[in-house]
Amino acid sequence: MHIYNETRQINLATRPRVADNFWTRGRGLIGTRALQPGDALIIRPCKGVHTWFMSYPIDVIYVDEHDRVVDITPAMRPWRIGRPRLRARYVIELPAGTVQRSGTQIGDQLRLTDK
Repeated sequence: MHIYNETRQINLATRPRVADNFWTRGRGLIGTRALQPGDALIIRPCKGVHTWFMSYPIDVIYVDEHDRVVDITPAMRPWRIGRPRLRARYVIELPAGTVQRSGTQIGDQLRLTDK
C-alpha cells in the first residue's frame, strides 16, 4: 500500500500499516520506536488521537470520507491529546517532518493505493 498526495504529486508513505479493529486502534504506535521515512499508521475510523506512552513526535493528518485532508497537526509531541476533528473519517500518523517536507496542506487530495 502507498499513501499518495495527488495535489502535491508526492508519496507520503510507502509502508503504511492499517489499524482498523479494537485492538490495533487501541494500541496504535504505543511501544514502537520512531517511525522511519516511508512508514505510517492509518487509523480508521478515527476522529482524534493521543500520543500517550509514546517517546517521539508524529505528524497527524485528518482525512475525510473523500480522502481529502481536513486538518493537520505537525510534530505532535508525546503525551498530548489532540482535539477531535468532526469531519475526519480516518487519521494518518507519519514521521514528524513528513508534512513539511511534502508540502501537504488542508484541502489536499490523497489516494491510498495497493501498489
